[in-house]
Amino acid sequence: MRRITTAALLVRSVPVGEADLVATFFTETDGKLAATVRGARRSQRRFGGALEPIHELVLRLVDRGKELCTLEEARVERPRTRITTDLARMDVAGHALRWVRHLCPPRTPEPGVWRELGAMLEALERGPEVPAPTALLARFGLQLLAEMGYGLDFERCVRCAKPCPPGRAAFVDAARGGLLCMGCGGARRSITGDLRQAAVALVLGRDASLDDVGARELVDIVEEGMAAHSDWAEADGGLVTRR
Repeated sequence: MRRITTAALLVRSVPVGEADLVATFFTETDGKLAATVRGARRSQRRFGGALEPIHELVLRLVDRGKELCTLEEARVERPRTRITTDLARMDVAGHALRWVRHLCPPRTPEPGVWRELGAMLEALERGPEVPAPTALLARFGLQLLAEMGYGLDFERCVRCAKPCPPGRAAFVDAARGGLLCMGCGGARRSITGDLRQAAVALVLGRDASLDDVGARELVDIVEEGMAAHSDWAEADGGLVTRR
């Protein structure tokens, strides 16, 4: 038996029986963990309203080596109230948490993903106004794919390695890992040169000018790449603010 104390984010909860929950957490120390939460639906006092997404939690779990841990204690360590009172911010944060749930394997520490996710949530939380929350999601999505080994190459053809000149529009196939030149068959999706350069900067962890339309296009590209490597599907929900 092992006891785990860790920072965590709730990424899913499913009712079980009359009073229990099975909660899935993305943890700082152990990656994605699922846990039985006894009596959570019978009494709100036991966990003090801590089992909510977006806020950073501190958990105490018991791991007996089975598929499910047991949650003993949970408390909110870092509340993020600005996110939870703004629909656009909540939508973006929830989307990022679903990505993590689908793409990250169980019981595998992912310190890079934890760091990037925390940075995105903190950026959403800061200040009274977030000019382009979807741009934060696009940046996180590209970084998430890179951290998981599925990074997209926006600079050269992924088949023949021919470089694409800066500022030139290009075909991109996220399922295959990035750009595809005409000589290698191209792809159904193309992106403008400006958006491609912004994507290159974001993949490298740099700042980039990105409007809402471009950000949403990059989010679509991220999800195409994610669908090739996980059980992510459009049915899991697009951005509710999408027009």
